[in-house]
Amino acid sequence: MSAGGSTTVVAIALACNLGIAVAKFTAAAWSGSSAMLSEAIHSLVDTSNQSLLLVGLKRSQQPADERHPFGYGMELYFWSFIVATVLFSLGAGVAIYEGVDKLLHPHGIEHVNILYAVLGVSMVLEGISTYQAVKEFNSRRNEAPWLEALRSSKDPSLYTVLLEDCAAIAGLTVALAGVIATDQFGIAQADGAASIVIGVILALVAAFMSIETKALLIGEAADPDVLAGLHETISAETGAGKPITRINSIKTMHLGPEDILVAASVDFEDGQSARSVEATNGRLEAAIKARYPAVRQLFLEVKGTPQVNGPTADVMAQTAKQVGAQAPSAVERANILTAVQSTSHGKQASQARAPVPSKMIKPPAPAAVQVAREAKVGLIETNPHAPPSKNNKKKGKHGR
Repeated sequence: MSAGGSTTVVAIALACNLGIAVAKFTAAAWSGSSAMLSEAIHSLVDTSNQSLLLVGLKRSQQPADERHPFGYGMELYFWSFIVATVLFSLGAGVAIYEGVDKLLHPHGIEHVNILYAVLGVSMVLEGISTYQAVKEFNSRRNEAPWLEALRSSKDPSLYTVLLEDCAAIAGLTVALAGVIATDQFGIAQADGAASIVIGVILALVAAFMSIETKALLIGEAADPDVLAGLHETISAETGAGKPITRINSIKTMHLGPEDILVAASVDFEDGQSARSVEATNGRLEAAIKARYPAVRQLFLEVKGTPQVNGPTADVMAQTAKQVGAQAPSAVERANILTAVQSTSHGKQASQARAPVPSKMIKPPAPAAVQVAREAKVGLIETNPHAPPSKNNKKKGKHGR
């Protein structure tokens, strides 16, 4: 769900519920209806909900920084969970309490015509808000069944408004039935019973929202069709004559409705050069982000034995013998090669060669780190085109 569509739905619901809440509280004060008071509290809770959802939507769009390198997308999940656990539950508790009190101390209602008018206008306004929410939801659920689409939705701001509006229509219908039973049939307890039913509806919605939002808050994977598409994209680089021999795992997590983190582990063909690995990473990043723009973070775990040849490998082996260390493994040599190339060609060139954050299965051992340092010095010193270092200049002036 796009942030713009969700914000529009929430803003419309906020405006409607604010007007409805004022009208319901006025009608409840004049008539003494318990069901109307419960509906007024319901609308006030809805208004507070949408205000918090707008806060969450706004804060979730902040750019990533050093303290939050993956962004603030989960702000929306946090505020949605607050809406579900506190405000909805509070609304349900007050409505049930008011209904029980009315059952224990039944009394009639006054100014019934005002109740009918307010209930009618409320149904119209809630209908407008519900229509907008259903329209937006249908455009995203891809003909999936409603319950399945609600449970798989990654945008709590949308399904919160949708469930609120559906609960509001159901609550208004129950309140109208309670008023009619009290007014036309003289059943004083009907008004209190309607208030309890409204509270139960709110409690059920709160429980459903809490379960779904908690799953998003602790980290929920992308939809199965997205996982299948990621596997298909990586498989294009897998097989005979391709650099990748096997896909070990693909893990995903939603950091926001439109923010997916992907971590994949693959086996590369033995002997692939570090340059080949980097080129494969670049192709995968471009293909995945073109197909799924919501994938903003992509990490590739490389397994295999990349090949390191040429003078760099000779320098590393010689330096290892000099310091008495064990020669580094092939994976460690690939890491050392990246460090040497970064020093030789500059930080900017290194960043351009590594468009996808990738990591080897294990970091170089301490001995290999020492080898990297010695190898780097050896390369710089043996480069005939390299300018003399400051130490060499000083030695030329004062060393004689």
